Amino acid sequence: MNEGVEWALHSCLNLAWIGEDRAVTAARLAAYHALPTAYLNKQLQALARAGIVSSAPGPKGGFRLARPLERITLMDVVTAIEGPDEAFRCAEIRKQGPGALPESAYPLPCAIAESMAAAELAWRKELAGRTLDDVRERAERRAPNAPGAIRRWFENS
Repeated sequence: MNEGVEWALHSCLNLAWIGEDRAVTAARLAAYHALPTAYLNKQLQALARAGIVSSAPGPKGGFRLARPLERITLMDVVTAIEGPDEAFRCAEIRKQGPGALPESAYPLPCAIAESMAAAELAWRKELAGRTLDDVRERAERRAPNAPGAIRRWFENS
């Protein structure tokens, strides 16, 4: 998973803490974590295409959450950034090289591919079962001053 997923998740939480009444530019969101603006903007555009954030052009433009945190799963964000493809793709290398057998010798799926598919299904179910609101609650328990500090930083900078 690329770092864009982490950036997107933090940006969504920051937008929630900033408030729905204020749009924030990619440059401001990037500045808060010292990230490259152009690359973060790509992640934000992917979130916009997925309907997770909305964007508005112009001097008062920027990004806002498009729906409440409780309606955005971690899987929604991962899929928006990484795409829907499975992480593991079996190339059937067991059918290559000196140990390869005729096609008829492989009536069952590859045991490695089956194991990886089961693990991915569990991972996807876990991410689909957790919302950004769950993450927000945990973050606020661990750092209760973070929402106010983030809001103030964006208001004063």
